[in-house]
Amino acid sequence: MHEQERVPGVASEAAVLVRVILPDHVAEQDPLLELEGLANTAGATIVGHLLQRRARPNSRTFLGKGKVEELIQLVAHCDADVVIFDNDLTPAQTRNLEGAVDTKVLDRTELILDIFASNARTYESRLSVELAQLEYSLPRLKHMWTHLSRMKMGIGMRGPGEKQLEFDRRLVEKRIHELRTELKKIENRKERQVAARDDHMTVSLVGYTNAGKSTLMNVLTGSDVLAEDKLFATLDTRTRRWQLPHWGPILLSDTVGFIRNLPHRLITSFKATLEEAQQTSLLLHVADATNPEAINQIAAVSSVLQDIGLEEKDTLLALNKVDMLESPSQLDAILQKYPNAIPISASTRFGLEQLALAVSDALSRAFRDVDIEMDVSNGKLMAYLAAHGEVISQRYHENRVLIHCRIPQKYLGRIDDPDVSIEDHPLLPVGAVKSTITNANDSIPTVDDSA
Repeated sequence: MHEQERVPGVASEAAVLVRVILPDHVAEQDPLLELEGLANTAGATIVGHLLQRRARPNSRTFLGKGKVEELIQLVAHCDADVVIFDNDLTPAQTRNLEGAVDTKVLDRTELILDIFASNARTYESRLSVELAQLEYSLPRLKHMWTHLSRMKMGIGMRGPGEKQLEFDRRLVEKRIHELRTELKKIENRKERQVAARDDHMTVSLVGYTNAGKSTLMNVLTGSDVLAEDKLFATLDTRTRRWQLPHWGPILLSDTVGFIRNLPHRLITSFKATLEEAQQTSLLLHVADATNPEAINQIAAVSSVLQDIGLEEKDTLLALNKVDMLESPSQLDAILQKYPNAIPISASTRFGLEQLALAVSDALSRAFRDVDIEMDVSNGKLMAYLAAHGEVISQRYHENRVLIHCRIPQKYLGRIDDPDVSIEDHPLLPVGAVKSTITNANDSIPTVDDSA
């Protein structure tokens, strides 16, 4: 890895990147590659790198004593403005390191929060970022006033630093409460908005940041959502209509990108933003096939999905940017581990037809082929079946009609009439659909739209 020169005329901070590789870390070809991308996105110019392998972090400085001395010399030699760790530091470790190197020290979480703050565009995402920043800062307030704590105002009087600390802590805690309350309102409103789309099948794009989700969404839906070659370009959920071949219109949502060791406070803060993914019919996991850490990134996304309770959702894996692969062996290595993945290129449209067919097949799993027998005068139920499913055939006998249709199982539970007979298609398990019918006390078939 080569050091970068400062860019003339560009106001950016010179950064030294540091990482302590611990035994539980996933092996990577380039341990500082991702941190470089984060630092560049934040506007830093990389002027130096430092790696250390340790069995456990040093409790005072995270780095070992010898590496701290090496870092001091590196910062002085490169005239660095900031030291960025690819690890999470305690407040005490940050303070000790800043005292040693005599420059600003940031950890991984603080860097990611800074990028999120720069990219937040909507009211919701700005509130989410502010909440995450304040929750991160609260335990660190004490060290902001250490320089005043030695000042005394006489017996029985606390130093002004302590007074200011308590005042700041109350302000921060009050603001955190206000933000959580406001975000809860947004979350409830988002739940209602998503529920209002219940008549549409939905697919949510998920994946590692900068995997090409926004570009893919633009190609599939003909939209123009922001798509940039940088980390965390998208923080806000965007939903567009996708005319899915051999199916019809569905809703496609783009979500915030994930990352290795995504700070948990960010996941919590962006709960409302992730509501689309929570309620989706299918997850479309987009991975960057050109990234040397693609397999680790896929695993990292799966870990985040598990953290937010989405591991049970039906998921398709799409390997994007295959047109940029230097060697077919890169793709083969991923397909060996994920044989059902679909190679695509959003920029050249390669594989998008196969992807659309796979999405159609996956969505079809939520449907049931059923025979429904009813009175011919039951026009309301006939219209309901036509609106929410696919009517394949109709057979009339005297005053009864037998309709063979394909319909999402969730809509079968809304048919409530003892005069209506519903039986499974022969290929389905016996009784799989009958169990969805609820007790009825009205002879007129009803459709419960509030369900």
